[in-house]
Amino acid sequence: MANARTKLTVVGAGSVGVSLAYAALIRESAAEVALYDIAAEKVEAEVLDLAHGTQFTGSAVSGGADPAVVEGSDVVVVTAGAKQQPGQSRMELAATNAGILERLMPTLLERAPGAVFVIVTNPADVMTVVARRVTGLPAERVFGSGTVLDTSRLRWRLAERAGVGTASVHADIVGEHGDTEFPLWSNARIGPVPILDWRGGEPFTMDELDRVAHEVRDAAYTVIRGKGATNLAIGLSGARIVEAVLRDEHAVLPVSTVLDGVRGIQGVALSLPSVVGAHGARVVAETPMSAHEEARLLASAEAIRAAVEALG
Repeated sequence: MANARTKLTVVGAGSVGVSLAYAALIRESAAEVALYDIAAEKVEAEVLDLAHGTQFTGSAVSGGADPAVVEGSDVVVVTAGAKQQPGQSRMELAATNAGILERLMPTLLERAPGAVFVIVTNPADVMTVVARRVTGLPAERVFGSGTVLDTSRLRWRLAERAGVGTASVHADIVGEHGDTEFPLWSNARIGPVPILDWRGGEPFTMDELDRVAHEVRDAAYTVIRGKGATNLAIGLSGARIVEAVLRDEHAVLPVSTVLDGVRGIQGVALSLPSVVGAHGARVVAETPMSAHEEARLLASAEAIRAAVEALG
């Protein structure tokens, strides 16, 4: 059940924002779910549609086009921005969405000065750096949704292949939420068993795992090609992150934080397993990885750094 005195505001009434608000409502992630967007008619219609279903959930719904909607928020999830078009990379969205965040974040911080901010707007890692720079908040209080969804995609795929429940698959995607992301195969497990040692059926090979990694990396493009946007699973994963904050769970999730020296990475946001609770997100700096994986992480960091620097 939702805790008392917890408020989630979702910024952006597009397909991702509405999916996240809906997921939070039916999961009862927060006592109050608010939706804010400058497009008044659209956001008011979405709030009305959500409110009509509150008989069937324990959460209240509010929202509109006035920034006052944001006041009293414990968590603010930012989804506002241009959406990724078919064939467009997340990085190509960066300039447009950085401008939106630079205008938006000061207003959000003014209205909810004590909130934890979760950035979903793509490219999420670059936007997390922008949001941190604009607000001046500590890194733990403004973080990206990162590779939580990518990791869910990976675990679903591996569970399907191994014939086990997804909760029994322990594997993480790290790095950029995008083209340079990769799985930490060196510590991936099914139950307690290292993935390459799993014998519950046909054994995994590295070639197969590489194919799975590519499939997961490109999953968003596959969904966008077929239906125009990814929205349902990111809505669910966003709601899950919100719950970890509002319930002070200290859950370990691969969210994206601006790193300060972890493995030599400075001032760039990327995903590593992190402890998420009421304080925000703190990276698990001692996450084990092979030398090859560390090299891939550094390469991912450089791709994000180049995109940040290209913004000027």
